[in-house]
Amino acid sequence: MDICKTHENASKCSVNTMECFMVLSTQAQKISIATLCGLFGTLCIFENSLVLYLIFSTPGTRRKPSYIFISSLALADILASIIFVCSFVNFHVFNEINFSKETFLLQLGGVNTSFSASLSSLLLTALDRYISISRPSEYKLLMTRKRAWIALGVLWVTCATIASLPLLGWNCCTLNSTCSELFPFVDDNYLSSWICFIMVLLGCIIYAYTHVLWRAHQHVAYMEKYQVQVGKQNTRMRMDVMLAKTLVMVLTVLVLCWSPILVLMIYSIFARLSNHLRKVFAFCSTLCLLNSMVNPIIYALRSKELYSSLRMVFSRFRRQLKASEENPEVESTHKSSMIET
Repeated sequence: MDICKTHENASKCSVNTMECFMVLSTQAQKISIATLCGLFGTLCIFENSLVLYLIFSTPGTRRKPSYIFISSLALADILASIIFVCSFVNFHVFNEINFSKETFLLQLGGVNTSFSASLSSLLLTALDRYISISRPSEYKLLMTRKRAWIALGVLWVTCATIASLPLLGWNCCTLNSTCSELFPFVDDNYLSSWICFIMVLLGCIIYAYTHVLWRAHQHVAYMEKYQVQVGKQNTRMRMDVMLAKTLVMVLTVLVLCWSPILVLMIYSIFARLSNHLRKVFAFCSTLCLLNSMVNPIIYALRSKELYSSLRMVFSRFRRQLKASEENPEVESTHKSSMIET
């Protein structure tokens, strides 16, 4: 289309120009995107819902700030999956553009809020592990349930506020400024600010985990040297080390999944993107769903408390299934005895 050939035309704020952002040109590409979104989104919702159930159905986990932060992460991933899959597939696969600028920015704000809250929940979890390992004797005094919920409230409000700025007026239509080549109506300066916000979060998480790993290494060396000492402190250190390693795995998956789209976002600010790179960006966006899908698997494999709760749920389900198979025979026997009587 001629309207999409120049950056000036692609930056116009007419709803009709949103067709320029529909980069999937073949049916095979649309089917691939729809399959990836459907598979990752469905598994993500199921797995994170299971994590929430395991946390809040077990008194031992739902009272701990660590699992409160993990439940916030699971909730953010569920919301991100629902909003992202619906809006992304609707736009790129079904090419639906019969909505206003405000509707699109509202959907984009929901996606940004969810993914930002997911990343911020990891930051709070990292800070929780940082305090637990660096100041174990004061941990229960510093990290209480009340402070954990307050921190989560501030986190979600901050993420929602930052994500709502384009809808509130910081967009290229209102400011008559340069629009992003990746997102309709989004101002390049806002995209730069949002990337900086995400990079700051990642930097803080990496710093916290670097310290956690260093202290965890010291704990492992200490426990190997003094294996005779077995007690609550030793058990607590083992739990901290295990949870620290688990969260580092989560962080590694996060960085691997988010790096491609962040690199392309940064590149789009300083240079023009070809149609090929924009298609690559569309496919790389599904990696965010992959990240949300992998996190619960890591919890189930690495967290002993969640793993034991999961085994209890499966054993309870098997007992109920076995009981339901035996019930028809019991009922038929009971009915025949009643008839004979």
